[in-house]
Amino acid sequence: MSILQEGIPAPAIAAKDQDGKLVTLEEYRGRKVVLYFYPKDDTPGCTKEACAFRDNFPKFNSAGVEVLGVSIDDEGKHKKFSEKYQLPFRLVSDPDKRIVEAYGVWGLKKFMGREYMGTARVTYLINEEGIIEHVWPKVTPAQHAEELLNYLQQKT
Repeated sequence: MSILQEGIPAPAIAAKDQDGKLVTLEEYRGRKVVLYFYPKDDTPGCTKEACAFRDNFPKFNSAGVEVLGVSIDDEGKHKKFSEKYQLPFRLVSDPDKRIVEAYGVWGLKKFMGREYMGTARVTYLINEEGIIEHVWPKVTPAQHAEELLNYLQQKT
């Protein structure tokens, strides 16, 4: 895995969300975007992270920040996950791994002595001009939304 660095243009995104609608980064030009990558819908850590974003969503909204979650799950899994936890933001489906590879978050992982390929839990904050403003290469799911909000508050 080779995580992208701050200060470079964010790679373009063109993929479907949980409702089958096309998502592009270009449509968010002029607004900051939290682009958070997570391993799998409806697993303990990913659920904690998504629900923390959900619970803090009004604060991101008032700060003019969009939230997009990305995993390699398909649209159907995203739809079930989004509905089950009433997620107010879009989940981007990347089953062909184009986005996770472009953002350097797809690679070898280890869990309980087993090695496998998967998505690292990494978050990028993309500024209004489409430039990566900040990177969180290691994320604690339950506290991550607050961590992002603290960063945004310090920047204003």
